[in-house]
Amino acid sequence: MTRSRDGGTCQPDTPTVAADRAPCYRARMTFPSARSALHATLQHHHFAFVSAATMHDLLDASALDDWPAFTASWNDLAPDTYLAASGRHRRRRHATFAAGADGEVQAQPHQSHYQSQHYNHLQGGIQRWFEPVLPAIANSHSLRRILAFCHAVFGALAPATRHWHIEVHQFRIEARAGEAGEPTPEGIHRDGVDYVLVLLIDRQNIVSGTTTIHALDHRVLDTFTLTHPLDAALVEDARVFHGVTAVTALDPEQPAHRDVLVVTFRAADASAPR
Repeated sequence: MTRSRDGGTCQPDTPTVAADRAPCYRARMTFPSARSALHATLQHHHFAFVSAATMHDLLDASALDDWPAFTASWNDLAPDTYLAASGRHRRRRHATFAAGADGEVQAQPHQSHYQSQHYNHLQGGIQRWFEPVLPAIANSHSLRRILAFCHAVFGALAPATRHWHIEVHQFRIEARAGEAGEPTPEGIHRDGVDYVLVLLIDRQNIVSGTTTIHALDHRVLDTFTLTHPLDAALVEDARVFHGVTAVTALDPEQPAHRDVLVVTFRAADASAPR
């Protein structure tokens, strides 16, 4: 069962939508009903939590024969040197794709990641160059399935948008002895895009890492924790802020990390730096 914001559990038969929080989803739903419920929730609330079981069905994850290699690639991420300069630590890789009206998603030449200071007061206003997502991962069935899912969901929410600029970020947030890991060191924020998917890949030996969703006036709308691989948060970036609380190690003597895939979609005809 998916646990709701107030600690209750979802009813087993239908998705539940409350006026002030994301819906709960039953553990298993048919593909059409899950997609329809997700679309309605994003239209009405501008964010959604989707359980691992539902995401497994939406991605048809049992057919992804390269999933183990895909998730193992998080063991080969590079240090974020920009963040290290401010005394913080995380690992990441980055890739850029484009999608057209025909639904085809194509890899683009390696390029920088840019956010204005309006959206990222900590590291905005500079062109940040990160190590690229490895070619085998960029071309993997797993990533291509995730991108196709995003294109279908986000494209249905913005049918007038024919071309998309897509960025993919592999993140590993590490908690060390006496030092918490910060998934969002800039605090609650918007990314300066149209839509965001945050997909949990793995979490080991950590506590917290709670996602918070805020209205534009910063009121808390919901909180939930991505706990199981494939748990996901989807956000309409212009309509809500989001953030993630720091993670700490359960056992400070053992490795501790939170691995996520972040995918952002931005209308390509709004390609001016944000």
